[in-house]
Amino acid sequence: MTGHILAQQAVNGLVLGSVYGLIAVGYTMVYGIIGMINFAHGEIYMIAAYLTAIFLAGLTLLGLQSPPLAILLVLAATITFTALYGWSVERIAYRPLRHSNRLAPLISAIGISLILQNYVRLSQGARTQGIPSILDGGVHLFASTPDAFVRITHAQILIVVTALISMLLLHFFIARTAMGRACRAVQQDRVMASLLGVNTDRVIATVFVLGAGMAAVAGVLVTLNYGSFDFFIGFVAGIKAFTAAVLGGIGSLPGAMLGGVVLGLAESFFSGFVNTDYKDVFAFSLLVLVLIFKPSGLLGVPEVEKV
Repeated sequence: MTGHILAQQAVNGLVLGSVYGLIAVGYTMVYGIIGMINFAHGEIYMIAAYLTAIFLAGLTLLGLQSPPLAILLVLAATITFTALYGWSVERIAYRPLRHSNRLAPLISAIGISLILQNYVRLSQGARTQGIPSILDGGVHLFASTPDAFVRITHAQILIVVTALISMLLLHFFIARTAMGRACRAVQQDRVMASLLGVNTDRVIATVFVLGAGMAAVAGVLVTLNYGSFDFFIGFVAGIKAFTAAVLGGIGSLPGAMLGGVVLGLAESFFSGFVNTDYKDVFAFSLLVLVLIFKPSGLLGVPEVEKV
């Protein structure tokens, strides 16, 4: 095992884990507030990929030639429109069923997921689509010989840096703003927060919007990096991100990012040194082991039943 191959797989795993972590944040925030899993969250990420291509095409038609400016505009527009989808999912699939049987909102969310999949398939087509690369090039590190080096593309650097900035901004929002304090209050005790004057409906809607915004960031970054997507990518990414959220500790924001990075590194190393075909088996086996020995996840806090 040569050092540059190990380092290259670590870079690939960190990039993949950053994407998983961004999507996992949506799962863990919704669960932390209402104690349910938003099974339509993966489709929100998928829609962000299509919106990225649509907005890039529009900016190209307008003659915009600056890639950094194009990326910023596409990121802002995609987050805005994707947040509307997240808000709509909460209003349609969760709010009317909030006081019903716990199984009803989950079934409703699965239904919304299927609706979004087929809505995109009918409106955009079932074929794999793509965009031209606007972030070419990269840097070579630790180049001891012409064939032994670690390559980091500009798109990969953008993914890691943007994911880090997004998590820091989200942490600041939760820790330092009035709405963030309201979110923490609702997470601790929704009924008591409501009695103290917190608008719980607004808080829950805000959490869905924030989660959709983070998924939008992931959708833009992945589309810029890989350049191809289809209407089914949300299912696979959603399952992996949900796994990352559980692995890190569902309900914990740092745990979501940590779980994403651990899952991404595990997949990358297993693919590089063992077998690509069974990387998913290894990832889920890792999850099973963590849940056996630490059921609350890596950073999760065990729930204490109040009597």
